[in-house]
Amino acid sequence: MKHILVIAKHNQAEALRVAAGLTLLNDAVRVIVPGPLAQTPAVTEQKEVLDFAEVPCEELADAPDPAAVIATAILESQVLYVI
Repeated sequence: MKHILVIAKHNQAEALRVAAGLTLLNDAVRVIVPGPLAQTPAVTEQKEVLDFAEVPCEELADAPDPAAVIATAILESQVLYVI
């Protein structure tokens, strides 16, 4: 089983959609958002899909050291997508 990390940096709705699609591979998927999630219908819809699939989605808006969280997640993953 691969550990896949999706960082939703530029296009959050698309990143969440990709993460939802990656769950079909039966690999472990994790999403990190380096800030707050946008409050748009597209993001909300994809977030609901990820919640249903039990994919962890971390918002780092209030994290004390977001760079360290991202760096650790990258080191723990085998596949990385930055979208």
